[in-house]
Amino acid sequence: MPQNSTYGIKFPFADSTDGRYFALNTTSTDEIRTNLIHLLLTRKGSRFYLPDFGTRLLEYIFEPLDGPTFGEIESEIRDAVTVYIPGIQITNLTITDASMDEQNKGTFINDMNERVYSVPNIGTLEHTAKVKIEYLITDEAFGASDFVIINV
Repeated sequence: MPQNSTYGIKFPFADSTDGRYFALNTTSTDEIRTNLIHLLLTRKGSRFYLPDFGTRLLEYIFEPLDGPTFGEIESEIRDAVTVYIPGIQITNLTITDASMDEQNKGTFINDMNERVYSVPNIGTLEHTAKVKIEYLITDEAFGASDFVIINV
C-alpha cells in the first residue's frame, strides 16, 4: 500500500492529528465500514441526484419489535447494500431486541480498547433494536471480514 494514502473521512467524525480538518481512513477496509454506516444512516430521499440512496431505518424507530418489523429491516439493509456497495457480501444479519442484550449498551469498543461511539442507556429503551451486520469484503485479493452494530 502506498505511503500516506487516504480513502475518505472516518465515521464517526473525529479531529485529525496531522493537520487536516477530519480524521481520514487509511485502509480500504475502514473505508468500506464507513461507507456501510453512511449508507445505513442516510435517510432515503435526502440526497440530491441519488434519491434512492440510503435506507428507511429511521422509520422503524417506534415500530413493534417483532418478526415482521425485523424482516422489513433486514430486507431494507440487504437491498441497499446490494445496490450501493456491491463489493461486500452480507454473511450474517441478526436483529434482536436491544434490551435483551446486556453487552456494551450502545457502546462500540474497537481493537485498541477505545470507546468509539456511545449513546447512554440505549439498550434499556423499550423500542430499540440491535442490528448486527457481518460481511465479507469480496473485491480484495484475500478478502476480509468485519461487522457493524447499529441500534435502531
